[in-house]
Amino acid sequence: MTDTTQVQIHAASRERLLRTLSHQQPDRIPIDFGGSAVTGVHASCVAALRDYYGLEKRPVRVHEPFQMLATIEEDLRAAMGVDVVGVYSRPSMFGFPIEDWKSWIFNGLEVLVPSGFNVTTDSRGDTLIYPEGDMTVPPSGRMPQGGFFFDAIIRQDPIDDEKLDPENNTEEFQPISQADLDFLARAAHEAAATGAGVLAGFGGTAFGDIALVPGPFLKHPKGIRDVSEWYVSTHSRQDYIHKIFERQCDVAIANLEKIHAVVGDLVQAVFICGTDFGTQTSAFCSVNTLRNLYFPYYKQVNDWIHTHTPWKTFKHSCGAVSKFIPSFIEAGFDILNPVQCSATGMEPEKLKAEFGDRIVFWGGGVDTQKILPFGTPAEVREQVLRRCEIFAPGGGFVFNTIHNVQANTPVENIVAMLDAVHEFNGRN
Repeated sequence: MTDTTQVQIHAASRERLLRTLSHQQPDRIPIDFGGSAVTGVHASCVAALRDYYGLEKRPVRVHEPFQMLATIEEDLRAAMGVDVVGVYSRPSMFGFPIEDWKSWIFNGLEVLVPSGFNVTTDSRGDTLIYPEGDMTVPPSGRMPQGGFFFDAIIRQDPIDDEKLDPENNTEEFQPISQADLDFLARAAHEAAATGAGVLAGFGGTAFGDIALVPGPFLKHPKGIRDVSEWYVSTHSRQDYIHKIFERQCDVAIANLEKIHAVVGDLVQAVFICGTDFGTQTSAFCSVNTLRNLYFPYYKQVNDWIHTHTPWKTFKHSCGAVSKFIPSFIEAGFDILNPVQCSATGMEPEKLKAEFGDRIVFWGGGVDTQKILPFGTPAEVREQVLRRCEIFAPGGGFVFNTIHNVQANTPVENIVAMLDAVHEFNGRN
C-alpha cells in the first residue's frame, strides 16, 4: 500500500469522525484507540497486538508514562482499523517532555520511554519516578512491585488555613512556552497529514482533575495536594477553589488562543477535562456543586472554543453521571467519555434515548472491568455488537472501550472486540 493510498483511506476516517461529531450518520462507526490518555491501550497490550498482527518487532513507545500507555503506530492503526490519531502536549504527567527515547525493561517487556523517565527501586521492590526526571528531589510516583502503572505520591505539607494561598495551587498554570507551542504545531500537522481524525489534549483546562491535584509534575508542590483534602475543600473551601479555577481559566483561554493560531482546524476534537464526578453507584458531589463550582469555568472555555474554532469539546467523567449530563451539555461539552454503562443509571438504551441527539458518546463500546479482561471472545463480541446497535443509529457514537485497555487483557479478546465492530460496520 502506498503512502498516498494510506492517506486516502484515512481521509475517509476524518470525514467519518466529522459526520459523527455533527450527529449525522457516518458510513461506519469511527474507532478510537490511542487518541487520548483515557482512550488508550496499555503498553503490554500494544506489544501483544503487534505480535498478533505479525507487525515488525520493535519496542513500543510509552507516550503516557503515568498509566503506561503506548503509541498506536501507523502500521498497527491500519491493522486495527483505527480512525483517530491523538495529539498530546509535550510535558508528561511527571513533567518531563515526551521526546528523546531510551530503552526500559518493564515486567520483562522492553519498551521505549522518554529520556526524562528516571526511576529507582526502593527496598520493597517498588519503582519510583521523579518529577521532571530530577532525582535530587523526592519521587512523585510509585509503581508497586509487579504493577503495571504509577500512582501519584502525595507530598502534602501541613495545612494552615490562615496561610493558605491560592497561588500555591496555581503554580502549574503558566503561559505556554514557545517550545511547547512548536511541539503541538508539529504534532498536529503530522497527525492531520495521515488523513485520520484528530483528537488533541493541549492541557491546562482540567479543572479539579484529581489525577493532577497531587502535582506529580512538580518538584515541590504547595497548597492542597492531598486527594482527600481536595475533595473536602470542594465543599468547605469553595472560595479558595474558585480563586484557583479563575486563575486557571484565564491562563487556559490565553493559551488556547496561542495554540489555535498554530494548530487551526487541523484538530477536530479537544480533550478539555478529566475530572470524575461519578462513582460506580453514586456521585462525588451534587448537581448544585457542579453548577456552582465547575460549570462557570467549563462554560467559559467551551464558549471560547466554539466562538473561535471548529473544535468539538471532550469531557471525561467515569461513573454514574447521568444526572450531570444536562449540565455538561449546557456548559457546552460536545462529547462524553468513557460512558460507563455498568454504573447506576447509565444504561446505554436510556443514555441514547435521552441524550443521543445532543452529546456524542465516545466510549461505552465494551466493559473493561469484567467482559473485556475476563470474558470469552464470544462474550466480548456479543456485548460489542449490542452496544453498536444501541449507540450507532443517527451518528454521535465513537467506538472505544470504557476507559483504557488495561494490562493483562487477553489479546484474543481485544481482537474479538475489533472484529465485532468491523462486523457491525460491514452490515451497512
